Amino acid sequence: MFAQEKIEAQPYTVQTTYEKLRKYYPTVIPVAELHDDRVIARENITYRKVDGIRLDMDIYVPTGKEKENTPAILLVHGGGWISGTKENQRAMAQYLAKNGFVAATVSYRLSSQAPYPAAVLDIKAAIRWLREKAGTYGIDPDRIAISGASAGAQLATLVGVTPDSPLYQEGKSRYSDAVQAIINTDGIVSFIHPEAEEGKYAAYWLGGTKTEKPGIWQEASPLEYVNETTPPTLFINSAQPRFHAGRDDMMRILEKHGIYNEAHTIPDSPHSFWLLHPWFETTLNYSIAFLNKVFKK
Repeated sequence: MFAQEKIEAQPYTVQTTYEKLRKYYPTVIPVAELHDDRVIARENITYRKVDGIRLDMDIYVPTGKEKENTPAILLVHGGGWISGTKENQRAMAQYLAKNGFVAATVSYRLSSQAPYPAAVLDIKAAIRWLREKAGTYGIDPDRIAISGASAGAQLATLVGVTPDSPLYQEGKSRYSDAVQAIINTDGIVSFIHPEAEEGKYAAYWLGGTKTEKPGIWQEASPLEYVNETTPPTLFINSAQPRFHAGRDDMMRILEKHGIYNEAHTIPDSPHSFWLLHPWFETTLNYSIAFLNKVFKK
């Protein structure tokens, strides 16, 4: 089968993105990590071990807020479900922490390690872990957001629209995997939408092509679950229409139910814009403004 063919994962980092895009955008600069004593770093903390695989997260806490009820955000990296690492989201997490949020970047099982729904289960486990450890990191368990970029945005949105869903249950837990806000940075919200163009990487992750596995492609589409319980959602998009698939439909449903939402398309921007200056600041500022609005007590 097509989906069973071995796919070569291409490295996906800030540096490889810079090398790829600087030919077309000569003035871009790769985002560097933040070194600031206003941010406390707790890195490579194991939150889950599954099938012999250790999954870690990095947590960044604003200095002085270790014991406060601070809103938190979990950041999910992209990479076509097959590549990328939590370090791709490190700078964004650090700057969010500098601006008053507990920010965590998360690793999850890639498609080369386990097919869908493994990554979804991992990310939901990470949210439950953050709630369990809320007192340790000064997290307000009632104010947790999830953010993702590219494939990470599809994952983050799917997690966000399926709170405590039986579809993704792994036994019983006293902690919820629900989030109170979603930030989708250039990720599709439907694999089956007429505008969707996903191909071999999605097929590899989902265990078959759209023709072979139509039910799974539909099941993994966040748009299928959007309803009156969906949390406020922010979309930050590139100028590449492919990555908008399903966005406008989701926003119409949110509007119908009176749920706060925003969408910003950055002119003349490539996919992966959030990893480079000058677009990193724009992405950060949109995110901070949205989180402050949603989480304002």
